[in-house]
Amino acid sequence: MNGASRNMDHVVDRGAEGVRSRVLFYVQHLLGIGHLKRAATLCHAFEAAGFDVTLVSGGRVVPGLDAGAAEFVQLSPLRSPDGSFRNLVNEADEIIDDDFRDTRRRTLLDTFEKVRPDIIVTELFPFGRRQLGFEILPLLEAAHKVRPRPCIVSSVRDILVEPGKPERITEMLDRVKRFYDLVLVHGDPDFVAFHETFPPAHRIADRIRYTGYVVEPPASRGDRDTPGRDEVIVSAGGGALSEPLFRSAIAARRLTRLKDARWRLLAGYALPEEMFRSLEACAPDGVIVERARPDFTALLSNCALSISQGGYNTVMDVLAAGARGVIVPYAGGAETEQTLRAARLRARGVLQVVGEADLTPERLARSAETALDRPPAHAAGLDLSGAEKSAQILAQLVGRTHPVLP
Repeated sequence: MNGASRNMDHVVDRGAEGVRSRVLFYVQHLLGIGHLKRAATLCHAFEAAGFDVTLVSGGRVVPGLDAGAAEFVQLSPLRSPDGSFRNLVNEADEIIDDDFRDTRRRTLLDTFEKVRPDIIVTELFPFGRRQLGFEILPLLEAAHKVRPRPCIVSSVRDILVEPGKPERITEMLDRVKRFYDLVLVHGDPDFVAFHETFPPAHRIADRIRYTGYVVEPPASRGDRDTPGRDEVIVSAGGGALSEPLFRSAIAARRLTRLKDARWRLLAGYALPEEMFRSLEACAPDGVIVERARPDFTALLSNCALSISQGGYNTVMDVLAAGARGVIVPYAGGAETEQTLRAARLRARGVLQVVGEADLTPERLARSAETALDRPPAHAAGLDLSGAEKSAQILAQLVGRTHPVLP
């Protein structure tokens, strides 16, 4: 690791003492649940590698979340009411105020004092979640004041959303250089290199480590009575903005050769209840509308076809399961992440893609038919061992006596 020659011997080597190292993992999901789901998958890998993990979540509670043996700390939940991410609201849909921020900040700092972690992982920050700086920056400042100092790591997906202002990029770089030892990029540079969506990545190249994609282990294919067997699984992660996909899928069913199969629509808990009830009411016989399930990967392993949005976790789960798939990438607001990933996968001939602006029942049905005529999805040479490799990197990091930063 570059910089090892500096006088920077503040990180404890608990491995040498036979003591389990402690990880404090901060994650904030604002609209979907992908960030939290990826964090939970990483927590499993960290535990398996011998870490004690505390997962701090700042988003809405997600029923059925499995973070393994990690201690779970829930901050007062906040979210974004739409895809613009301009405002943050509490559970009563009120704009958060200073008292709300103070409460969350105190809880986070109290957790840090209690855990006294050897490693702090912040999911996405400082490459996103800028509006959460009111609590993340005090955490990082506190970490840099204690001795021995924890290692500080950023955990980011493969593709970033381009910042709207150039000064934001400078801010990101400054914060990486000031606070962070490593940036774990959960992707494969042969598929999408980090610099493609973060051009100045070369300026922090000494801190960047590619891990491969973070994916839950795929479930085994079951017998004829296994849930999901020969079904069409329609999903959209957290589901906050999934209604158009679900309505198109319901209408497309009769236009496909799978019109007599069971279609199962999995609506995330972020989909408002009134929309969920409306979908239930319009679903014909043979269409099940239910909330997202913890056995999603098992459903994928057994389905005839997957239709989904193009979020990181869902797409990688489809590839790992070897399911035939159609993805409809979310492209609202300034989002480009799902569209880019979908385009790369389509170029490799792995999955069928329907652009969100082109979504109609007819187009969706045609893409479903094409997917059914093609071989099942496959990893297309992508590295899907991101969870295990991330844990290995942290294990190597905590044992070093010379991290990057003082």
